[in-house]
Amino acid sequence: MDERFTIKETPLRGLTVIRRTAVSDERGFLSRLYCADEFSRAGLGKPVVQINHTLTRKKGTARGLHFQHPPNAEWKIITCLHGTIFDVAVDIRRGSPSFLRWHGEILTADNLRSLSIPEGFAHGFQALTDDCELLYLHTASFEPGSEDGLHVNDPLIGIEWPLSIAELSDRDKSHPFIKPDFQGISP
Repeated sequence: MDERFTIKETPLRGLTVIRRTAVSDERGFLSRLYCADEFSRAGLGKPVVQINHTLTRKKGTARGLHFQHPPNAEWKIITCLHGTIFDVAVDIRRGSPSFLRWHGEILTADNLRSLSIPEGFAHGFQALTDDCELLYLHTASFEPGSEDGLHVNDPLIGIEWPLSIAELSDRDKSHPFIKPDFQGISP
């Protein structure tokens, strides 16, 4: 088997870091971003149905914390193509032992890491440099009626953002803080 990935578990069950292996020579390198066979063997089985490319211009900008409700819940694989980000996933799975816990990873174009975020997690990130470009692989199409979010500064989650948040979209500012009766979602 030609393994171009190593997959490492995080403290949150199901949330993994994918480390790509680059094949390099004097011309540059090749790094495989996705292989259905290898990902399936690692338990990341659903097919990718949508790929998004984003640009975040300003250092300190935060985006998130986004998720889709079932039946349109999605698995995401996030890769940084340019710049440096602090990528965060929050476990919002009903009944999970790590409910409302978060995990963050530094993703850069050079460290060849991606964050694999299963259904039942909210996702967000903060740009640590200007002009950050990300590639998102999704296992479900965007459904406006299913989209939702949590506030990036929710004290019940307590994310330790590396920088002061410089910008937040109006949509992300409007995400609510978690109410005491929030039970999470069923992935």
